[in-house]
Amino acid sequence: MFRSILAALLAATTATAAPVPQGKPNVPELQPAFAGQTRAEAAVTRTPIAVTEIATGLSLPWGLAFLPDGRMLVTEKAPGAMRIVNADGSKSEAITGLPAVDARGQGGMMGIAVPPSGEAKGTVFWSYAEPREGGNGLAVARGVLVGGPAPKMTDVKVIFRMMPTIDSKQHFGGRLVFARDGKLFVMLGERSILPGRVQAQDLGSDFGKIVRINRDGSIPRDNPFVKAPGARPEIWSKGNRNVLAAALDNRGRLWEAENGPQGGDELNLIVAGKDYGWPTITYGEEYNGKPIGQSQTQAPGMEQPVYYWDPVIAPSGMAIYSGKLAREWRGNIFIGGLAAMSLTRLVMKGDRVVGEERLLKDRKERIRDVVEGPDGALYLLTDSKDGKLLRVAPIR
Repeated sequence: MFRSILAALLAATTATAAPVPQGKPNVPELQPAFAGQTRAEAAVTRTPIAVTEIATGLSLPWGLAFLPDGRMLVTEKAPGAMRIVNADGSKSEAITGLPAVDARGQGGMMGIAVPPSGEAKGTVFWSYAEPREGGNGLAVARGVLVGGPAPKMTDVKVIFRMMPTIDSKQHFGGRLVFARDGKLFVMLGERSILPGRVQAQDLGSDFGKIVRINRDGSIPRDNPFVKAPGARPEIWSKGNRNVLAAALDNRGRLWEAENGPQGGDELNLIVAGKDYGWPTITYGEEYNGKPIGQSQTQAPGMEQPVYYWDPVIAPSGMAIYSGKLAREWRGNIFIGGLAAMSLTRLVMKGDRVVGEERLLKDRKERIRDVVEGPDGALYLLTDSKDGKLLRVAPIR
C-alpha cells in the first residue's frame, strides 16, 4: 500500500515538474501540437562534472573535428582559417592552401568533418562561404592535410556548391555529417532575406534544404528527388530554416536543430523526402513581432518538430551522447546555445524529449559547436574573438 502511494506521489511530482527557467514565450498564442513538444520538465545532472579549458585565443571558432591521432582541427569563422590544436592546447599556424572565404556577417569558415574510413590519409572535408560573381553561397571542399611546422592543405577540390548564388550575409547553414554508409549530409540555410526564404519550399533551389552527396560530390542514386522533374537531385529534405546543428543517433538516423525566427527554434528527426515546413509553418514570429505568413503551426504534408524553443536558444553544434563516461547521459542530445549562452541537454525517451537542462550557464559564453571526443568527453567551442576549446567530463 505504502509503495503504491509513494509511486503515485512520484508520478504526480514528475507530471507537474517545472521547465527550465527561460522567460516568457514570444508567441504564447501558438500552442504545441502535442504534450512535451516544448518546455519539457527540468532535468538535473547528478554526476559531478568538470570543465577544462584546453585552448584559448581562437578567433570566432566554428567547427571542430578529431583527427585519427587525437589532435583536433578547428575552423575559425573570420577571417576564415583552420588550425590544428594539440592535446596540450598548443595551436598550429593557420593552415595554408585553403580557398578564398567570404567572412562577412554569418559567413566565413564553417563546418569540418574527417571521414571515418575509406579515404587517403589526412583527408578532410569542410564548408565555407564562397565569394562569387553576384554574391556568395555555401561550398564544400575536400583536401589532404599535410602536417608539420607549417601545415597545408593539398589536392583541394570543391565538391558541392549551394545554388543559386545570392548576395546575402546570413543563413548559410554549414554543418557536415557523415552517414554510416559513407555519404555526406550538408546542412544548409535559406539565406534569410525574403528572395531566399521563399525558396525553402522550392525543389529547384538548395536554399532551406539538407542535401546528401557522395564524397566525390556526385549524387547518390537513392536520393528522394533524383527523378523529380526540375528538382535538384542532391536534396534530402526541404523546408528547413538555418541548420547549424546535426548529428547521428545510435541507429544512424540524422537529427538536426535549426534556428527559428523570433521563437521557434526546432529539433527535427530528418527523414528522406520530408518537408519540415519553413516558412509555411512555424512556432515563431518576425523579429518585428509581426506574424509569419498565415501564422500557422500545422499544415498537411509538413512535419512537426520533435521539440521547439520559444524564446530561442539559437542552436549551434550537436552531439548525441554515447554514455562512454557518463552513463546517465546515454542517448541524451547536447546542443550548443548561442542566445542561451549554455549547453542544452535533452533527455530522450524514444523519440520524445522528456527533460531539458541548461549546463554551463554560469560561464556566460556562447556555445558554437559540440562534439563527443574519442575519450567520451564533450568538447565545446565558444563563440567569441577570444574563443575557447573546452572539455566537459565527469570528475574521476
